[in-house]
Amino acid sequence: MSDIKSLNLTELQEEICTLGEKSFRARQIYEWMHKKLCESFSEMTNLSQSFREKLSGSFELTTLKMVCVQTSQIDGTKKFLFELPDKNSIESVWMRYKHGNSVCISSQVGCRMGCRFCASTIDGMVRCLSASEMLDQVYAIQRITRERVSNVVVMGSGEPLDNYDNVLKFIHLLSDENGLHISQRNITVSTCGLVPEIRRLANEKLQITLAVSLHASSNEKRRELMPIAKKYGLSELMEACRFYYEQTGRRLTFEYSLVGGVNDTAEDAAGLSRLLRGLHAHVNLIPVNPVKERSYTPSDKDTVQNFKNKLEKNGVNVTVRREMGRDIDGACGQLRRRYHENAESQ
Repeated sequence: MSDIKSLNLTELQEEICTLGEKSFRARQIYEWMHKKLCESFSEMTNLSQSFREKLSGSFELTTLKMVCVQTSQIDGTKKFLFELPDKNSIESVWMRYKHGNSVCISSQVGCRMGCRFCASTIDGMVRCLSASEMLDQVYAIQRITRERVSNVVVMGSGEPLDNYDNVLKFIHLLSDENGLHISQRNITVSTCGLVPEIRRLANEKLQITLAVSLHASSNEKRRELMPIAKKYGLSELMEACRFYYEQTGRRLTFEYSLVGGVNDTAEDAAGLSRLLRGLHAHVNLIPVNPVKERSYTPSDKDTVQNFKNKLEKNGVNVTVRREMGRDIDGACGQLRRRYHENAESQ
């Protein structure tokens, strides 16, 4: 059956007309799905019973089932484990900031990129998520918390640009004025550095923020941490980033996870400064989240501060990411992995 929640309004109107119904019915259905955040066709009470039955027989309405939620005792961050219609599971995180509520969603079940410090890639990738499965992470969290989501980050499990078409459709649906209408400027999409897809995304002329996972300022160190660096070197990646800025006018964010004794030296900071020279960019320093399957540990506070100071002295715009949810399996993939380990041991 067709995935109705992944259809834009024009596509939905065409489908409804094919069923022999008036096109205005599509707008009613669209509002139920994307504004009222309904979970079933039976909730669409301004449609006739016979029409609802016809919809149920013709379309799949994707909704996620909450398996569990962890709430941080430190900052109130909530980490959700959702079950997909095919029984796979994914993680999403809800964070409260002064500027509003932010949700970090997954774009794939697992990940095939193999970054050495990430838990979500340990068991590889199962499959990509549909646009509706990404949307319903946001919708489900807004239903559960009863609070408006104002910012969305596609930075959970998976590589978003490895699921390019579905992520692009998700962005358009999420920012559609007929739905939740979250501004594209409040949507961030991360990538480990898929160069062709960065260039393709640049040509979409979206107003989203692109966050590039860098994590090293030399090809040698980056290849140790991120297998994708063996395919695309830093010079090729930085050329694509410059092209992205030229095409969109949007400042890029570079994510840099600080791993103790690996990429946190003064030499690393100097190399990062040189790499970003002349590029309108912001660096987000992240003390790496410890993952039990990996040996990496976060840099200590003094090292983080010295690294930040070095970048600032070289004219780099930089912040240290506020750590959220450290006490609730905060790193990508940790909750899902622990849940499945517990299930297998029972």
